[in-house]
Amino acid sequence: MAFTPFHDEGESLSVGGLTLENGNTRIALYGQLDIRPDQESLKNLLVLKEQIDVIIANLEAQKSLPAQASSGEVTHEMKNPF
Repeated sequence: MAFTPFHDEGESLSVGGLTLENGNTRIALYGQLDIRPDQESLKNLLVLKEQIDVIIANLEAQKSLPAQASSGEVTHEMKNPF
């Protein structure tokens, strides 16, 4: 069920209402995950923990990580239209 972090630009994993979206330069987490004292919440948390552990292991295995990576977004200044 886990994906290879930073490997495929189109993969995503849904856990309850939370989505983990894989990309080559980032992994996005968005949505909402309600945690209640029940079996479904426990299952969701274990899936989420498994994936977070895979992401952590992937990052720890990299020899040299920058202090902070670029967001990858290309922006440029725009003239004020008013």
